[in-house]
Amino acid sequence: MKRAAQIIRKFNDEIMDSWSKTVKKEVEASRISSNLALRNQLPHVLEDIAEIMDRYEGFEEIKNEERYEEIISNSIDHGRHRAASSKYTVEQILHEYIIFHKTLTDFLRKNDAYTAEVGILLKYTLETAMLNSAGSFTKALQEMRNKLVGTLAHDIRNPVSAAYLAIEMMDYSEGEERLQRLQKLGLRSLKKSLELMEGMLDAITVKAGEGITMNFENVDLMRDVKWVYSEASEIYTNDIHIETDIQELNGIFDGTAIRRILENLVSNAVKHGAKNSAITIKVKEFPEKVSLSVHNFGNPIPQDKQEGIFDFLNSSKKESAGKLKSWGMGLTLIKAVAEAHGGSVELESNEGKGTTFSIMLHKYKNKPGKVRSKLNFSESPAE
Repeated sequence: MKRAAQIIRKFNDEIMDSWSKTVKKEVEASRISSNLALRNQLPHVLEDIAEIMDRYEGFEEIKNEERYEEIISNSIDHGRHRAASSKYTVEQILHEYIIFHKTLTDFLRKNDAYTAEVGILLKYTLETAMLNSAGSFTKALQEMRNKLVGTLAHDIRNPVSAAYLAIEMMDYSEGEERLQRLQKLGLRSLKKSLELMEGMLDAITVKAGEGITMNFENVDLMRDVKWVYSEASEIYTNDIHIETDIQELNGIFDGTAIRRILENLVSNAVKHGAKNSAITIKVKEFPEKVSLSVHNFGNPIPQDKQEGIFDFLNSSKKESAGKLKSWGMGLTLIKAVAEAHGGSVELESNEGKGTTFSIMLHKYKNKPGKVRSKLNFSESPAE
């Protein structure tokens, strides 16, 4: 058994190289992954197996072991990683492990290190790994769906509330002009609610590595920014400012998605910023890019929480404070929308300057049409 452990450690890289080549041929989803991304946690699973082999000498010890603790954490991480990789299914994950088992067995046979006990241990440990990876993959996908649907449901509240408020405020005695303005506000908000409901139905069918469906069109983005500014000014008691000298901002964007992320940021700024303090929307244009930012004053987001606030599926078991959790509800989709536009999102938050979320978007990264955004989430770092 210990000789098998030595062979595994000695030929770790060769085993992974051989496995990668076979997987690329036989597992369709693996072909769009780099070798580094493909291997993921499996080299650590290999080391886990070697450690387990060092611990046992005979069949009875192996048979009486109920769990193989070393292998569980890395196999769970492997499954979560595959949930963020496009086109993976449970069947393809299991196929990867079958190839892994065969490759490892072949190396041990070639080096005269394969025995009946080694074979039994490989069977037990890899069955444990397969079970945990498949379960983790399925759970991660369900978390993605739940959070997408939850975020969309959360976002629907604002336009529904705005439509309800507009209808409630309608009063024929205040004149036709005000009545028409409230009617437009109500219809616009209801239309937006219907768009979000369609997105909710779409989110239910999300597959591995997928996020929301993006609809890219050649649009004037300033129309969407002004929409958010105008509606926020009507809904909130805070002063809403817009700082830009841009009148027209053309490019290939998903205007609806960008409206949503701006609405999210303004809503969060009102909710978590200093009471009745001003909220500022800034728009800057560059030759190939555009920058959108939302700023508010108030208590900053803790420094140690800022980096993970955009993570879609945080692997931490600990719940963040309610305020931070509420901030993060829509921020993961903001990151997904920014990255779908070839851009990024940044956060600056401190006591003196307040909180600013800045989104950088490429104007012509995409072609017109519908595509699924990609969702990434944090993983436990490799030791």
